[in-house]
Amino acid sequence: MHYYQFNISDYKSHTEHLEPLEDLAYRRMLDWCYLHEKPLPKNKDEIARMIRMRSHSDCIAVVLREFFTKIDSGEFIHKRVFLEITKANEKSSKAREAAKARWDKVSSNANALQTDSEGNATQDTLPITQDTLPKKKGGKKFTPPSLSEVSEYIHDKKYHVDPENFINFYESKGWMVGKNKMKSWKACIATWEKRNETSGQGQNTGFDGRSRAKKVSDKLDQLTREAIDRGESF
Repeated sequence: MHYYQFNISDYKSHTEHLEPLEDLAYRRMLDWCYLHEKPLPKNKDEIARMIRMRSHSDCIAVVLREFFTKIDSGEFIHKRVFLEITKANEKSSKAREAAKARWDKVSSNANALQTDSEGNATQDTLPITQDTLPKKKGGKKFTPPSLSEVSEYIHDKKYHVDPENFINFYESKGWMVGKNKMKSWKACIATWEKRNETSGQGQNTGFDGRSRAKKVSDKLDQLTREAIDRGESF
C-alpha cells in the first residue's frame, strides 16, 4: 500500500509513554508493513537494518513486545495493519471484478453491434451508379450560350439587343451579374431589352460606337445589378 489512513489522536493516546527513539522505530515499522504488505521478519537485527536503526535494537524489541504479535512462522504482525491491508485488498479485488464485469458487458455490446452492422451491410445492397447516388439539390448549372443561340433567341423575341455585344460584354465579366453568377442569360437579355425601351433607344442603339457601347454596357450592368438587389433573378 502506498497510502493508509493515520488517526493522530488514536496513535497519540497509545504511544505517549514511548521514548522518542521508540516512537520513531514504531512509525518506521508501521510504514514498512503497510508498504510491503507483509509481516516483519523474526530477527530484530534484520528489522533494525530495514528501518535504518541498526544501533537501536533495544527500542525495536520494546515496540515488538508491546504492539506486534508473533505468529507461527516467527514473524511479527500488527493487527490493525493486517486488518487494513485485508480490507484494502478486498476492496481492490471487488473493484477489479466490477471493472471486468463492465468491460465484459461493453465488449459484448460492441460485438453485438458489429454483428448487426455486418449483417445489415450484406442485405439489400445495390451497385453504386449514377442512378443510386443521392441527387444534389439546387438549380441547374449555368452554361454560357453560344452566339448563334443568343442571335436566334433575340430574333424569335424580336428584341433590339446586339447579340455579339451581349456575348462580348458578359464573357469579359466571366458571366457575372454584379457579384453573382448569371443564372439565366435569356432573362438577362430581356432585361437589356427592357432597359433599351425605357431609355427610348431603337434597334442596336448604343452599340454603334465603341465609346458609346462601353458607356451603355456599363449602364446596363448597373441597372442589372439594381434589378438583382430588388430580387429579380437572372
